[in-house]
Amino acid sequence: MAGLLYRLGRFAARRHWLVIITWIVLMGIAGLTYSLFAGTISSSITIPNTKTSQVQDQLADKFPSANGGNGTLVFETTDGKAFTDEQKADVGSFLKGLEDLDGVKGVRDGFTVQQQLDEQRQKITDGRQQITDGRAQITQQTAQLDAGKQQLQQAQQQLDQQKAQAQSAGAAAAAGSAAGAAAQAQLEQAQAQIDAQQQQITSGEQQIQAAEQKLDASEQQLEQGSDLLDLSKGIRFVSSNDSAAIGTVQFTTSTYEVPQATKQAISDRADDAKIDGVAVYVSNDIAQGVPSILGPGEIIGVVIAALVLLLMLRTVIGAAIPLVSAVLGVGVATLASLSFSSLVEFISVTPVLGVMLGLAVGIDYSLFILNRHRTQLKTGMGVHESIGLANGTSGNAVVFAGTTVIVALLALNITGIPFLGLMGTVGAVAVLFAILIATSFTPALLSLIGMRILRRKERDQIGSTGAIRVPNKPMSTWRAVVTLVAGVAVLGTIALPATQMRLGLPTGASESVESSQYKAYKALDDEFGAGQNGPLLVVADLPKAISKDDVTATEVTIGQALAKNDDVEAVLPIGASKARDIIAFQVKPSGGPDSVSTEDLVKDLRQQTVRTDDGRVTLGVAGNASANIDVSEKLANVLPLYLVVVVGLSLLILILVFRSFLVPITATAGFILSVLASFGGLTAIYQFGWLGSVFGVHDPAPILSFLPIIEIGILFGLAMDYQLFLVSGMREAYAHGASAKVAVQRGLHAGRAVVTAAAIIMISVFAGFIFSDSSTIKPIGFGLAFGVLIDAFVVRMLLIPAVMHLLGKSAWWIPKWLDRILPDVDVEGAKLERSHPGDGSGAQHGTDDQHGPRHGAHAAPVAPDGGGMHAEGHHGSHAADVAPDAGPHEGHTPTHRA
Repeated sequence: MAGLLYRLGRFAARRHWLVIITWIVLMGIAGLTYSLFAGTISSSITIPNTKTSQVQDQLADKFPSANGGNGTLVFETTDGKAFTDEQKADVGSFLKGLEDLDGVKGVRDGFTVQQQLDEQRQKITDGRQQITDGRAQITQQTAQLDAGKQQLQQAQQQLDQQKAQAQSAGAAAAAGSAAGAAAQAQLEQAQAQIDAQQQQITSGEQQIQAAEQKLDASEQQLEQGSDLLDLSKGIRFVSSNDSAAIGTVQFTTSTYEVPQATKQAISDRADDAKIDGVAVYVSNDIAQGVPSILGPGEIIGVVIAALVLLLMLRTVIGAAIPLVSAVLGVGVATLASLSFSSLVEFISVTPVLGVMLGLAVGIDYSLFILNRHRTQLKTGMGVHESIGLANGTSGNAVVFAGTTVIVALLALNITGIPFLGLMGTVGAVAVLFAILIATSFTPALLSLIGMRILRRKERDQIGSTGAIRVPNKPMSTWRAVVTLVAGVAVLGTIALPATQMRLGLPTGASESVESSQYKAYKALDDEFGAGQNGPLLVVADLPKAISKDDVTATEVTIGQALAKNDDVEAVLPIGASKARDIIAFQVKPSGGPDSVSTEDLVKDLRQQTVRTDDGRVTLGVAGNASANIDVSEKLANVLPLYLVVVVGLSLLILILVFRSFLVPITATAGFILSVLASFGGLTAIYQFGWLGSVFGVHDPAPILSFLPIIEIGILFGLAMDYQLFLVSGMREAYAHGASAKVAVQRGLHAGRAVVTAAAIIMISVFAGFIFSDSSTIKPIGFGLAFGVLIDAFVVRMLLIPAVMHLLGKSAWWIPKWLDRILPDVDVEGAKLERSHPGDGSGAQHGTDDQHGPRHGAHAAPVAPDGGGMHAEGHHGSHAADVAPDAGPHEGHTPTHRA
């Protein structure tokens, strides 16, 4: 690889215009493909096969009318007074106008819905009064019937007496007379009248009984309706003071699948709404837009990086080369990646992460090669030869370091989460282009600039770099112990908040206080309760279909069971499916969408057992809050797996490079400390709200659910970079005969300047994203900036040297059998350096042994013995003829390839 990069560097130096024009053409091609094939970018984060998505699929199949996501708009009077009739009409007209947008199934006007609920409650009251009046009438009619029955009984008694008297007067004698016959007829007529009246009374009793049964049935239905309204009394669509109202937009698909163009159209119409005295706010489920790739904060970060380059290199041209190279690499990588956005769903943070990484590593990688080239020019090496050698040595280290970052990012695909794998892939593409740019475009620019890469004073002193002191004494043991103990204690303390880290996705409360999303969130919280920001959709799958008459009773049974949960504030039935085997409810939790209580409620509802007369009811939970909880839970579950993979990969790579057991273990332990401390800082600031005013955290919330995984992958790659650039210097000094403890000091002395500059540049670029307008980007920028700060300046420059000192020569122990089978990984191109010692006499180019340690502080063009880390005279980097604890060789300066 070193030889290939050397030839690539020489080619770029000779044909610099060809290389430069080729990259510009590639930039143009990427821009063309982007304009032709780019699709829309989504602001929503989804994971397939979650419990929420399964419920949504069930609704789409069996209950289409209840399927589809909902978006919320909040209407609030600017003066805090109740809405006027004219304002209500304007709000209704505005919502009605949204129905013509693609993907919108319908709208619900909060005033209309609230009026319907109020009318239903009034109907319950009126119905109860009607039932009371009906029962009073029945009571009155019953009393009348009882009085009639009593009169009839008295008439019957009188008639019976008359019959008895007639019989006692001699019925036989009177039977033949006309008067007797007439009397008998009168008695029979009277009896017939009594029988007719008795029949009327019996009929009246039957009518009263039927009326009572009807009243009982009506009362039962009324009470069931009353129970349902009582369950939903905590849900309002117009605030109690009539100053705020909720408008709902129902989509044909889930909220996460709604095209960004539709959401943007709703937001634009809300911004342009001209309702006199009414403010229109769009909630986060609609207005969560795509963040800008570069904002003021990011530009400031790049400017700081430019100042660091200028201070380090003391030349404007030199400082511009890494910046130009990084920007070109980011441009090509971003446009090329986004060209596939019509085929693969990109979430909004994906290209931003690519830009973030591309800028940071692009600047650093170009800087490493440029710094090596400048050092070699100062010794008198020719421009083209210096470019080729710098590309084959430092460029080789850049390729190795970049490859570790790429592998860590591509490993995100093992999580099985599509959007996370795509983020890792796009980030890896950005790093790949940073490597390609650094090893081809940067050499071409260096050739074009020639000797002007050095200051005039430096050009005048070519070949006379002067003597530079290098450490010949190890650090004191007590200092190493104190540094190690204090460093671990400090990092452990910083990491403590991470033990309480919660994962989640951004809500409207995380947005800027001036944004529509934040105002909508706060208005809902203040006027309708925290749960209105994250209502849950609960779907009851019945054991079998029910009849129409049983729907209301079943809704009451299930609704009352749902309401028994501690954190349920209200339950609103949505309706039953056409087959009446599914019933849907809207559940309003007592807490917000990112609260612990809501998270627990979702779990409790899914585990709850509800039974009806037909058997057990299966409950499913969906909705935006539920989806966020599912995403966060699944990401938390794959985090340990990814951490194990990265840590294992770290150990293998470092064993291969440093041919040691303890060095990889200490490096990996340091990486874990860096990650945990970074998580602690994230939790303290973004979840606890500490120093919130400094970092713009006005409403603390759970940590972005995918941030820990992303940060582990990126910090792993960067930590290995710093480990390589520092510890390889220690290894080389040890291989050249310095004692193990002196080698630690020499390696640190050789690499600390360039690592410091590289780390500051990376921190500046990442920190620029902390002040982004996007609530998703802010914590990512902070996590990476703080992680690099901890890893570079605390772990790699303080703890690792202290541990290496305490380990002494045992740090480089490795079993002989393993030493024999491990391949010789020439990371820094030492073999290439031996075969290309320069293009002039040794004395002119700083290769004469008799001058002693006079090479540059960060990189020596050629090691005095003709080798680098893998000098032939020392049988490779892992073995030395000189005793490891022998006195330091004063004539051998440890070289650093970056």
